[in-house]
Amino acid sequence: MLNALTLILACQLAGELVSAWGKLPVPGPVIGMVLLFIILMVRGGIPDNIAQTGDGLLKHLSLLFVPAGVGVMLHFRLLGQDWAAVAAALIVSTLVTIAVTGWVMAWLSGRGAPRDE
Repeated sequence: MLNALTLILACQLAGELVSAWGKLPVPGPVIGMVLLFIILMVRGGIPDNIAQTGDGLLKHLSLLFVPAGVGVMLHFRLLGQDWAAVAAALIVSTLVTIAVTGWVMAWLSGRGAPRDE
């Protein structure tokens, strides 16, 4: 388990370094996740120890949201001042996400289905 966790964290660190050195607009953990994906693709699958470690992390995923919740509560007064902008951003981004997801699903569904002519 320690080796698997070390690999996961090393990929995240590599992603952070690539993001910082390249001044990329992509977050380091996302780049690290892509690096881990490439490593697992090259290996030809997910080893059992990495799968077990990943499952353990996913089981306790809700704990990782605690710092974000604390940050929201810390700046609650600012959110109260700009509630209209925050609400508008949430509503617009949700609608755009639903629309794009629907469009992608329709596009992908059309590709795989046989066409009647």
